[in-house]
Amino acid sequence: MGKPAGRRILVAVVAVLAVAASAAVVLRVLAPAEVETVARGAYPAAPSPPVGVIGRLPVAPLVVDGRLRVYAGARQVYADQPVSGKHRVTPFWSYRRWPAKLVGVLADGTTVVSRWSDGKLVALDARTGRVAWRADGPEPGAVPKPRRTYAATVWDPAGLHVTRAADGRTVLVAAGPGAVGGYALADGRPLWRSAVVRGCRTDVGTTATGELVGVDTCAGPAAVEFRDAATGAVRTRWRPPDAPDRLVVTPVGCRDGHSACRGLRTSGQGDETGRGWLVGAGEPVAASALDGPDTELDGEHAVSAAGGVVIGRSARTGEELWRRADLGTVRILATEPGRVHLLTERRELVTLDPTTGAERSRFVLDIGRDGTGWQPGRAHAVDGYVAVERLREEARPDDDDQGYFLMAEPVLLAAT
Repeated sequence: MGKPAGRRILVAVVAVLAVAASAAVVLRVLAPAEVETVARGAYPAAPSPPVGVIGRLPVAPLVVDGRLRVYAGARQVYADQPVSGKHRVTPFWSYRRWPAKLVGVLADGTTVVSRWSDGKLVALDARTGRVAWRADGPEPGAVPKPRRTYAATVWDPAGLHVTRAADGRTVLVAAGPGAVGGYALADGRPLWRSAVVRGCRTDVGTTATGELVGVDTCAGPAAVEFRDAATGAVRTRWRPPDAPDRLVVTPVGCRDGHSACRGLRTSGQGDETGRGWLVGAGEPVAASALDGPDTELDGEHAVSAAGGVVIGRSARTGEELWRRADLGTVRILATEPGRVHLLTERRELVTLDPTTGAERSRFVLDIGRDGTGWQPGRAHAVDGYVAVERLREEARPDDDDQGYFLMAEPVLLAAT
């Protein structure tokens, strides 16, 4: 005997409602969305922490305005404070997007720009965490999956750079495999956009004189392209003398990441030496003081560390300005304007003035009972702060994160 008609209708209605409710839940969960959680407290003052290691963190911090630490996640950019805190704490503000993934973070002053896998550029006011502007940028293409510290995302964002234009404006440049564009950092206003041929052009960074640098193989042998960051106009294409067909260009003397750089090093694939050049108005100028991978640039001063000797030279003339042979075997860990940070075999962080070689600070990179049995991974320096990943002594690039990093909180933050 069948069910009464009324009961069959009721069952059907319940089934329809259940399907509708499920669809609503799926739509709510999977639909594109963003969550903006703004700061509830006042913008913190800039602290003056004592010299030494001040914190141990699970993810890489980007120090912003000397007051906040900004971090990256798969679909989130967030900040905590104080910058001198020993551990990561509850976010001061947070911004999430779905389903796009975060691929890069860059900070200039109190503006934090995030770049997403769908090409969207979202700028946040570091003082409040509020969205300052949104813009449609070039899609970034395939970006390698970051390790769990997200150091590459915040310290070396792919295809995301800033520079100062000739008229004083700060310009944000976003580059992808099919297009590159410039934006006014103040309000996100698009300044220009140019399509590029996929597979034959790579961006390198920006110069301190307002240009975007790229390597272009689209129209013949590899050449270095200098493009006005404010207008998108190609100023010049330059090819180093006796350059190889497969040209590798590495920016040096950058203010942050690959932004506002004052020099380049050119080489061929497999060439570990390279030739150094200063960049500015006109074509690059040869700078032999920048030859070699163990040399960094601060303004007009080149600092090299090899064979247990640290030497400061004039980048323009090559003249030796100072020499330090009292530090043992060291490597250049990171640089920033007015500071070069060296790491000794005993895991001491030694900070020198690149102009004179005078020692600004020295201490062991250790906290608690962690010890010094580790090797350095990525490192970053800004505003006198240095952050470094600690890797296991036997770590290899193809190891998983568990075998690669020293511990659950592998990143040390120090004040110099």
